[in-house]
Amino acid sequence: MACTIHPSAIVDEGAQIGDGSRIWHFVHVCGGARIGDGVSLGQGVFVGNKVSIGDRCKIQNNVSVYDNVTLEDGVFCGPSMVFTNVYNPRALVERKDEYRDTLVREGASLGANCTIVCGVTVGSFAFVAAGAVVNRDVPDFALVAGVPARQIGWMSAHGEKLDLPIAGNGEAVCSVTGDIYSLSGEKLARQSGKDGVPS
Repeated sequence: MACTIHPSAIVDEGAQIGDGSRIWHFVHVCGGARIGDGVSLGQGVFVGNKVSIGDRCKIQNNVSVYDNVTLEDGVFCGPSMVFTNVYNPRALVERKDEYRDTLVREGASLGANCTIVCGVTVGSFAFVAAGAVVNRDVPDFALVAGVPARQIGWMSAHGEKLDLPIAGNGEAVCSVTGDIYSLSGEKLARQSGKDGVPS
């Protein structure tokens, strides 16, 4: 199955785009980008050369995915959210050799207008609230919000808030799927999965 590219989009020679991916109005994909199967790039998206985007990611309008950003499978990037790749930019100082890697793990959601400061890892199925500024690593399944972002809870893989403390011990059940999650200290793990999302 071929990908769909809107006539107004620019896809530079050499870009790898997977089957079933959709590239909408005024998108620019640079030649070194690697984009998986079933990806959606909304209006005005930019994808840099040193970027890897996994299968079934959804990148909403006006998002720039700059060099040294890696998105694993199933990542959601909300409208106008922001990635960076230089920690201390200056227009008058060349810092292309100082790019910091940013990794967003499988199934994570990045809310509208949030900012991911370069050099962090956002864990699997983590949920970054709209408008948050993430400047440190986010654990798997964590719900973070605020400026700077702080953990305020836990989310299931399905995207439902779990009734658990931020740290301690206990179990919770996703209200939609019935999946069971176990908290040990400051780490959450899914004990069973019925919703088709890998554990």
